[in-house]
Amino acid sequence: MLKKLSVLALASFMLAACSHNGIYRSQLSEECSYQKEGDCADNALQIGNIDAVNEYRLGFIEYDDQGQLRQREQQDSVIDSYLRLAGQQDVIVVTFVHGWHHSAKPEDSNIQEFRQMLANVSASEAASSVKHERDRRPVLGVYIGWRGDSLAIPVVNHLTFWDRKATAHEVAYKGVTESLLRLEELVNVRNTFQDGVPPSTSRLVVIGHSFGGAVVFGSLQKILAERFVNSNGEKNFQSTADGFGDMVILMNPAFEALRFSSLMELSQDKCRGYFPGQLPKLAVLTSESDYATKWAFPAGRIFSTMFDRHRTMNRYECPKPSMANSRAIEVPQGKANRTTIGHFEPYQTHRLAPVTAASPTEFDLERAYFDWSASDNSKPDVYTTVDLVSKERTTKRNPYMNIAVDKDLMDGHNDIWGDEVLGFISELITVSTTPVEVYEKLISE
Repeated sequence: MLKKLSVLALASFMLAACSHNGIYRSQLSEECSYQKEGDCADNALQIGNIDAVNEYRLGFIEYDDQGQLRQREQQDSVIDSYLRLAGQQDVIVVTFVHGWHHSAKPEDSNIQEFRQMLANVSASEAASSVKHERDRRPVLGVYIGWRGDSLAIPVVNHLTFWDRKATAHEVAYKGVTESLLRLEELVNVRNTFQDGVPPSTSRLVVIGHSFGGAVVFGSLQKILAERFVNSNGEKNFQSTADGFGDMVILMNPAFEALRFSSLMELSQDKCRGYFPGQLPKLAVLTSESDYATKWAFPAGRIFSTMFDRHRTMNRYECPKPSMANSRAIEVPQGKANRTTIGHFEPYQTHRLAPVTAASPTEFDLERAYFDWSASDNSKPDVYTTVDLVSKERTTKRNPYMNIAVDKDLMDGHNDIWGDEVLGFISELITVSTTPVEVYEKLISE
């Protein structure tokens, strides 16, 4: 009898310990005005800072552990609402996929911080539109939620690392690609209109943190490779390299460097050069003190890769265009398969450091257009809140950046919302989302 009671008690404990496994944002019928903490707790569509200079909209799309939409009507409600806006005016869509220990739960800290990012992007867009005499684009946020914890008990839920890693890949491979492609279709909707309508200046930025970075990269890896190949010069022309949307940003992403190898090698192929109009397409930012991805991740991968067979890959670095400038290197497959992308030294392209006296106090959009990759380390930095230093492993304007971030700017796995890093990201988003007509006007003046 005692044994049965013990089993029953254990089962009850495990059930109680499980994190919420249902939809949070089930109210789909109306857009809710968010003014303070606690507002709009179950609304999938929200608007913040109404009529203010930093007004934004925020929609929620949620997935289950099997990578399936929790409610297709939720996704349709968000995208249809945004589609109506995008059909009438150009927009900026910013999408965020959270990582470990987070969800779409009301007042999750990631949601609160994402609200602030949207407000910052909106304020920047408002100022830029006035300065460059163009229409202001509304900022539309999309928060993609999944079950970032399978256990709700603090400390104990740290044991869910590998369980949640597997779930992140399920979400990436089975579901999120559809949502992201539909959002990309949304920002291109005005390009399908009849003659007389100017080309769309709508833009899409996708951000993923931790396992959310693994979700984003896993869902887009093949798309990024295909679009990059289409820019190669092995045909009648060579063009700027395309990516997904206008910018993909991964913060402390938790996936193996080996998954990134093909894109890294494509971007280095024959040490190709890039046109002045080439803009950034993928930026990976990893804190040098993110010990979850620096130590815990490879420790676990030792056992899961124990019976894999690895070799040393002969590759090269490209500090300048042309194979005559290449440097031969050896890339150990085993280490790349156990180390996260941000901590794998051979694939790091830049370092982000605190500002110096030479850093500009005002962001120069025209200069950033030509040197957003900070390829000339002898000149003052491009960005106002950080110094971006090239490691001279890739040619100028390589659209893929893998950036090691100083711990004074981003200290640890979850410290991704600091003012300096957000300032850098905001300026990078400005570079990648500014209409080309603005650049052309700046250059001609």
